[in-house]
Amino acid sequence: MGRDAKKKAWLLGLGCDSDGHIRITKGENFTILGGKEETHEAMTEVAIKINEKLAKKGKTLDSVSSEEFNEIAESVGLKPLNLPRAEGN
Repeated sequence: MGRDAKKKAWLLGLGCDSDGHIRITKGENFTILGGKEETHEAMTEVAIKINEKLAKKGKTLDSVSSEEFNEIAESVGLKPLNLPRAEGN
């Protein structure tokens, strides 16, 4: 990607449970793959709610700060992963 190329933010939901059906849902700036019906629907609903909250703020996924995204994500029920950071980061 060149220096002048615009970054495109995108959400990916990956359902790791399965009932044998292949589910794929694409929307504005998100793709949801896999999962049982209930899991897939829940992930899709979260992605739609995030987009709605962004729209109310007049922002897009690629224009919001990571802190603001985290606030929005938590407000729709997502919990942050507190993964250990690698040494030196």
